[in-house]
Amino acid sequence: MKVVVTGAGGLLGWHAACRLRAANAMAQFRNEAEPFAVAALDRSGFNDHDRAIAAFRDADAVLHFAGVNRAPDADIEDANLRIAEALLASVNAAGAKPHIVYANSTHAEKDTPYGRSKRRAGEAFGASGLAYTDLVLPHIFGECARPFYNNVTATLCRQVIDGATPSINPDGRVELLHAGAAAQSAIDAVVAGKTGRQFLAGKPVSVPDLHQKIAGFHRSYLANIVPDLSDPFDVALFNSYRAALYPDGFPRPLTLNTDPRGTLFEAVKGGGGSGGQTFLSWTEPGITRGDHFHLDKVERFLVVSGEAVIRIRRVLTDTVWEYRVSGERPAAVDMPTLHTHSIENVGEQPLLTLFWTNEIFDAAAPDTYRDRVLPDGGSA
Repeated sequence: MKVVVTGAGGLLGWHAACRLRAANAMAQFRNEAEPFAVAALDRSGFNDHDRAIAAFRDADAVLHFAGVNRAPDADIEDANLRIAEALLASVNAAGAKPHIVYANSTHAEKDTPYGRSKRRAGEAFGASGLAYTDLVLPHIFGECARPFYNNVTATLCRQVIDGATPSINPDGRVELLHAGAAAQSAIDAVVAGKTGRQFLAGKPVSVPDLHQKIAGFHRSYLANIVPDLSDPFDVALFNSYRAALYPDGFPRPLTLNTDPRGTLFEAVKGGGGSGGQTFLSWTEPGITRGDHFHLDKVERFLVVSGEAVIRIRRVLTDTVWEYRVSGERPAAVDMPTLHTHSIENVGEQPLLTLFWTNEIFDAAAPDTYRDRVLPDGGSA
């Protein structure tokens, strides 16, 4: 199935593209054919008519996440309709008949410039004669959302991490849905051929309570305590907070308790639920482990003997972060979700590493997707 993702540089588009990448990686692992061919269109590609036509040619599905949600009223009134019309013109020029999934908004029911803009775009898709899914979404949050850009969760994460005092409406309420869940619903719609209007429900929460939960995560995490992760919503919110800590929030040196008998330190505390899983690996010099990413799993790397470089790269991007760690100075590095990662033994002795995850490994659903941090296998 050829899938075109518009708005691939935005939050929903990136999460969707990562999940399509994950599905292909799992198929490779099982020695099966990759289920998806992905064409990603960011803002520049979408505005390039020839490039858009090439992307839409032979497309089976379009996940349409491109749109305008912030602009002067006079500009936003017709902005999303114009984007929809440009998409349909490119699809027609490409001679394609894709199933279109449109990321609509609950605001489309409101008589505001943005609401009318989203509603009219949906009406254009509905009148196109193509298979069409109108995916109505509440407030979206997730890893790598932009703070101070129409995303209250990302903004609160940034302010809590920076120690700022946010201005909070005591009566403010949001209905929150993780971007990964919204993206997966869009993918599932085209795979199942499900059309029509679909309303996706989120978790209702007051803005003051949301701030308190994120602030609680931060206090616990600074004390090397992983919060209770028995609720999937809390896992998604905690992962969004953790991603906002990168690239400068790690490694995190651990407190060493030393006396004449030797040294003791706490590797990980908390997590709730099952308590997770801890394991140790012995890695020979020059060997690299990892080169994969997770969608949900919280994972800690902790070198207890030897010298290593941990590398992390946001999936579908090029910048690689490097963290030099040593067993002589134990420091935790927790892998952000939707970021591929690896650990290389750069010392002359075997490397002993402790790994912890918040869930017990399930071979039937491993949440582990192959993706080289360094695509050429070389050094950063």
